[in-house]
Order: sequence, then structure tokens, then C-alpha cells
Amino acid sequence: MGRVIAIDGPSGAGKSTVAKLLAGMLGFNYLDTGALYRAAALGLRRKGITPEDTDERLSEALGGISVVFSGGRVFLDGEDVSEEIRTPEAGHYSSVFSARMPVRDFLLPVQRDAAQNNDLVAEGRDMSTVVFPDAWKKFYMDANIEERAKRRHLQLQQGGVSVSMENAREDVIGRDKRDTSRDIAPLRVAESAVFIDSSDMPLEEVINKMLGVVRSETARRGAGG
Repeated sequence: MGRVIAIDGPSGAGKSTVAKLLAGMLGFNYLDTGALYRAAALGLRRKGITPEDTDERLSEALGGISVVFSGGRVFLDGEDVSEEIRTPEAGHYSSVFSARMPVRDFLLPVQRDAAQNNDLVAEGRDMSTVVFPDAWKKFYMDANIEERAKRRHLQLQQGGVSVSMENAREDVIGRDKRDTSRDIAPLRVAESAVFIDSSDMPLEEVINKMLGVVRSETARRGAGG
């Protein structure tokens, strides 16, 4: 398995932007696990599955679904759904279905396979606690609610989705509640993770802090070897 940099944190913390840039600077592959969960949720909805359905029905439906993340795009049964999964509705169902064991079991090997022969920057909710517990480096990114709501609002607007700031704030709060209170793989800070509060921190500063951690580890290993 290649080296894995795992980045966890709540919605709107800036994980995706940072992970993409960090991967590019280090020559690592980038894995957007949120896109995988959104695609799986979309696949379930297309099959008529609702959050009220049993785990057995979810498992049966997932048996006929293919989700692949490649070249920064996500494919559902061979169809590029990279834009379709970015709506508030897709985000809602992704958050709801991600709390279900069949969905997590379905996507766990997909995520781990991405690191088999590649160095990887993976971001999500349980990268450093469940998917890659032995990750080379672990980070937890956070920011205050107001800042994360602003980022979520801007992200949706840039994606062509019309939503009010209040609705964006409610979306962030709702996802926080679901992510931290679910019984399966709840969002939490891994014991060995470097915590970064990006509320008032420019993007460049966040990247430089992460690069400093990664490069100091690389230099330490080189000196010891």
C-alpha cells in the first residue's frame, strides 16, 4: 500500500480544496470520498430506495451498483455524475445513507483499493479512524459554523444551485448532527491527527502548515535511515 494522508472534518471545513492542492503539490493521487457516498446515494435513489428501507433492501440494491472515482470524476454505473451529485438533495441523501452499514461496507473496499498501488490524499469523515487507521499522516480540519455556512453557500452558488445563506447554514448544522451522532463510524478527531482550525486561516497558510508536517516527517525518516 502507498502512503496515505488522511484528512477528516465536517462539511464546509475546506477539506476537498485542500486535499486536491496538497495531492497536486506532493504528486499523490486524490480521493474524494464524499463523491463516492453521493454517487452511492444517487444510485440507491434511482432504484427507489428510501432511508426507511431495511438494510437487506439496501444491500440488494447496492449489489447492482457500480461506483468509481477516476481522474477527479465520479462514475455511477459507467455514467459521469460528477455534477448531478452536487445538489443539496444529493448531499442530504448522502449524509443519511452514509450512516447505514451496507453503504459503508459497499464503499470501504473501493476506498482502500485506491491506495493499493498509489500514494493518496483521502478526505472525508472517517478516513483516519476507520478507512485508513494506519495512515502515514492524519489531519482533522474544522472551522466555525458561520464560516462553513459561507463556504457551503458559495460552493452551491458556483455549482449553479440557488440557495439562501440560512438554508446553507441549516444544511451544515444538519449534516454535523448526523455525522457526529451516528452509531457507525461517527465523525471524530483521531488520536494522532493534527488539528487545524481554518476559520480565519487563508488557504495558503493551511496548505503550508500541512506541507510542513509532511515534510518534517519525510526529513526525520530520511535522517534516521
